[in-house]
Amino acid sequence: MRIDTKYLGEMDIDEEKTIHFETGLPGFLEEKEFIILDIPGNDLLQLLQSLHTPNLAFFIANPHQFEQTYHFKLSDSTVETLNITTEEEVVILSILTVNDPFEKSTINLQAPIVINSKTKQGKQIILNDEKYDMKTPIAFSKKEERGD
Repeated sequence: MRIDTKYLGEMDIDEEKTIHFETGLPGFLEEKEFIILDIPGNDLLQLLQSLHTPNLAFFIANPHQFEQTYHFKLSDSTVETLNITTEEEVVILSILTVNDPFEKSTINLQAPIVINSKTKQGKQIILNDEKYDMKTPIAFSKKEERGD
């Protein structure tokens, strides 16, 4: 399938890699089909690109790259909605707000995206945990200070 993308132009994608969000994403309830795209030359970030709206794409990343202690428990309803049967099927991603310079960017740890890698079903959930924020500064400087 050929799609237009916000950042990478027109490209061919494998339809079998489509992630289905049954209820859309908060603020984009009509958007139910996305694909995860690699960014050439960037091992840290990916794009969550809408299949139907070329100008709708989010920078995403594995939140553990920025916050190693990040963890939460999935609700039974999320596990059921996404048909999760094993922990290995679960992929957790977070949306970033990318700024210039990149070190001023933030990551949304309060509303992770949960994907079942086997069934390609996804859902963005809102955590009721005060220790996570929607605009958490990325933590490169903290890692460098610890010597990681």
